[in-house]
Amino acid sequence: MSLETSANRPLPAKENSQMVERRSVDYHPSLWEDYLAKYSAPSNSMNKKKQFKDRPWANECFMHFRSEINTHLSVHGEDVLDQALSFSLKHLESIDKEQLSPPLAAQVQHASKQTIRRGVPRLEARRYISMYEAEPLHNKVLLSLAKLDFNHLQKQHQEELFDLARWWMGLDFKSKLPFARDRLVEGYFWILGVHFEPELAPVRRMMTKVIAMTSVLDDIYDVYCTYKELELFTRAVQRWDIDCINELPEYMQVFYKALIDVYVEIGEKLACTGRSYGLDYAKEAMKRQARSYFAEAKWLHQQHKPTMDEYMSVALVSSGYPLLAITSFLFNDPKILKASTVICRLMDDLATHKFEQGREHADSAVQCYLKQYNVTEQEAENDLRKQVDDAWKDLNEESLCPTAVAKPLLMGILNLTRVMDVLYKDGGDHYTNPHIMLKDYIRLVLMDPVQTF
Repeated sequence: MSLETSANRPLPAKENSQMVERRSVDYHPSLWEDYLAKYSAPSNSMNKKKQFKDRPWANECFMHFRSEINTHLSVHGEDVLDQALSFSLKHLESIDKEQLSPPLAAQVQHASKQTIRRGVPRLEARRYISMYEAEPLHNKVLLSLAKLDFNHLQKQHQEELFDLARWWMGLDFKSKLPFARDRLVEGYFWILGVHFEPELAPVRRMMTKVIAMTSVLDDIYDVYCTYKELELFTRAVQRWDIDCINELPEYMQVFYKALIDVYVEIGEKLACTGRSYGLDYAKEAMKRQARSYFAEAKWLHQQHKPTMDEYMSVALVSSGYPLLAITSFLFNDPKILKASTVICRLMDDLATHKFEQGREHADSAVQCYLKQYNVTEQEAENDLRKQVDDAWKDLNEESLCPTAVAKPLLMGILNLTRVMDVLYKDGGDHYTNPHIMLKDYIRLVLMDPVQTF
C-alpha cells in the first residue's frame, strides 16, 4: 500500500501518535502490511496520548502537520483543501519549534521545504529513518529491519552505478565532447527516484543510459553546434541509419554511434523479455526529442518569438519526460502524462530562464507568457507556478482514482514528476549545478549507508 493511500485515511486509534509513520520500502506489500509500518504498541500509544494531553501545543502542531500532508492530495474543485493547506502552513510556521520534541520539529522543518507527496520515495525513506530513530519510543526491531533493508538495496544500487560508470568512461565523452555535462551519477539518481525496486535493475540500466545520452543531446543543440550542423544531425537522427554517420562532423559521429549502440542494447534486452515491439517506440521517442530540440534551435536562428501555446506544444516534448516514458500507452499522451510534462517543463523554465536569457537561447515559458499576456516577469512566474499546482491536481486525480491503467505505469509517471520537484526546488537547477544540493541527496541515497549500531 502506498504512502499516499495510507496517509489519506484516518489513523486507527493506536496509531494516532506524534510521529507520522512511514515504512522505508513498498516494493513488497505482502511483507510490509500497514500495521507493521507503525511502531506504536498499545503501551506506547497510551503514553503518547498522555503526552498530548499534557502538551496541547504539540497536539495542535501534529494536527496541522497531518493536514499539510493530506491537503497535497487535493484535486480540482476541492477549494476547502487549498484553504486548509494555507491555514496549516501558516500555523506550522508560527509554532515555537523549541517547544516541540526534536523528532517532530525535524519533520515540521522538512515538511516546510519538501512535501511528502512530491518527494522522491527513496530519499524520503532515508531521511525518515533518521527522524524515526530520534523518537524515544521507536520500535527497535522495525528500525533495524528498515536499516538493513535500506543498506542492502543501496549496495545493489552501488554495484549498478559502478557498472554504468565503466560504460560511460569507455565512451570518453569528457575528452571527445568537453562541452557536454558529465552527469551520469545525477542521471542514475534521477532514474532511481522513479524505479528503486531491486527487480527493476534492467530498467534502471536502460533508462540511465537514455537519460545520459539525452543530457548530451541537449547540450549539442543548446550549447555548442551551429545551426547548419544541427540540420544535418537532426536528419541523421530521423533516418536512424549508421551509414549516414560520415555526413556528420567528427564530434557528432562520436555521439551518433554511441546513441545507436545504446538502442541496439535496448533492443536486445527487450527481445529477451519478448517485448521487441517496444524498440520502435523507444526510437520514435528519441527522434521526437531531437525534433523538439531542433524546433527550439530554429526559433532562435530565425529570431521567432512563439506564443505560449506554440511554445508549450514543443517544450512539453523537449522537457524529456515523454522520452523517458517509452511505452505504447504513454504515446497516447494521457492526462497524467500531460500533467507530468507541464510540471516538469514549467519548473525547469522557472529555474533556468534567467541564466539562459543571459546567453543566446530561445525564449522560455516565462518570456513567452509575459510577452503574450503583457505582464511583469514576477506576475508571469506566479501564474506559471499556479499552473504547476493545477497540474499536480490533475496528476492526483489520475493516480489516486480507480483506473484501467496498470498502477506501476501511473507510479512511474508520478515518481518522474517527484524527481523534477526535488531537482528544481525553489527555482534552482540542481541537475546542472549538483554541488549545491543534489550531491547531498546522492550521498544520502547512494553512498552513505545507514549506521546500524
